[in-house]
Amino acid sequence: MKVLVSDTSVLIDLERGEFLESIFRLPFSLVVPDLLYERELKDYTGPDLIRFGLHVQELDSVGLTLAIDYYQKHKMVLSLPDVFAFVLAKTNSWVLLTGDSALRELATEEKVNCHGVLWLLDHLYDSCVTDQERLYKGLLKIAEHPRCRLPQVEIRNRLKLYSV
Repeated sequence: MKVLVSDTSVLIDLERGEFLESIFRLPFSLVVPDLLYERELKDYTGPDLIRFGLHVQELDSVGLTLAIDYYQKHKMVLSLPDVFAFVLAKTNSWVLLTGDSALRELATEEKVNCHGVLWLLDHLYDSCVTDQERLYKGLLKIAEHPRCRLPQVEIRNRLKLYSV
């Protein structure tokens, strides 16, 4: 089973679109680093995410050292939880899920497989886990949020695809 390491931005978008539970029906294992969970999810949607199947994983000592190194180099643009997610994906050769452009850029530089929320929606569509109407309404909720950072062209293309 493919393992996906998510940052918080993807989980926020999935919650906005009401896709959190659906994502856990895909043939992936979803993981977050313990630091990210404790700082950003535990008191928010964390318990629901754990109930749905989210796994929380610690970095080993090598991973911690690597995370601190990356954080020192990129602390102006990346948070410590983001760096932990990146290192967890990198050291295990897992897929990184992020909507953060600086984190995507680092993943590209370091050759870490990286995707975002639209990639997950494509999998929901292809696997028929969620019907087209639900995908349309959910993506519209994500797109209409003032902090939406998804590419407008990609949103329009998917909304056309999902319209029934």
